[in-house]
Amino acid sequence: MADKPKDAPKFHLHLVSDATGTTLLGLARAVLAQFEGVEPVQKFWPLVRTQRQLERVISKIEENPGPVIFTFVDEKMRHRLQERCDELHVPCVAVLDPIIRSLSSYLGQHAKGVPGLQHTMDDAYFRRVSAIDFTMRHDDGKNLKDLNQAEIILVGVSRTSKTPTSVFLARRGIKAANIPLVPGVDVPPEKFELKNPMYVGLTASPDRLMQIRRTRLNADKKATKAQVENNEYLDFDKIEEEVRSARRLFSKHGWAVIDVTKRSIEETAAEILALYQNHQDQSHDE
Repeated sequence: MADKPKDAPKFHLHLVSDATGTTLLGLARAVLAQFEGVEPVQKFWPLVRTQRQLERVISKIEENPGPVIFTFVDEKMRHRLQERCDELHVPCVAVLDPIIRSLSSYLGQHAKGVPGLQHTMDDAYFRRVSAIDFTMRHDDGKNLKDLNQAEIILVGVSRTSKTPTSVFLARRGIKAANIPLVPGVDVPPEKFELKNPMYVGLTASPDRLMQIRRTRLNADKKATKAQVENNEYLDFDKIEEEVRSARRLFSKHGWAVIDVTKRSIEETAAEILALYQNHQDQSHDE
């Protein structure tokens, strides 16, 4: 991301939620990315569920006035927050309202109006916990046992974002494992032929891989300059061959391939989830 200009306008943005605020943080990040040359100072106020807590937040908004984005379901608290923001002449936006109104109209029923329902400890919650535990135990090929329990297996050379992407998927309740393709380290062929998981090959341009690997090694305080400069891990020709070899493997098995060179982890995970949905639909049709 480019550095903001020194004279970038600075403003406070207040994110107020009666739950964990995860939704608000994601929305704020997505919206702010559309504006260049601004410097938002985010103030995050999660788990605001009583009038007393709300009054403390309002006093902070009064100290540093700025737009307010909120996800309250309690009508009394909503009214109080909006009323005070009107008096301060700052925008106050209930971001979930349009979605709730549309669904309410379509489904013919009112929303429950209970904060934090998406974080209740139900079956979906325990599925996410189980998925994260599975993913951490099957990270970076360190455990090739019971791989058939995986729903998605990511395969790729070093520094193709396998681990963070796997964790991102696990937080969505997907049991994801990842297997690194390391020169000189053989993976039993049968681990690439399991019937239950969906395999996805991750690749990147050799230039990008070399850049990331060099940065990683330079950050290692134990690595000497000579070790960095003479490391085969950074040899461009060898990296090119790693990438070609990986693509041959992907092609042999007919796996979907995602080039992560210019993709964020979120974008990569989103495409994988779309592929997985199609994979499940096809399985159900068979």
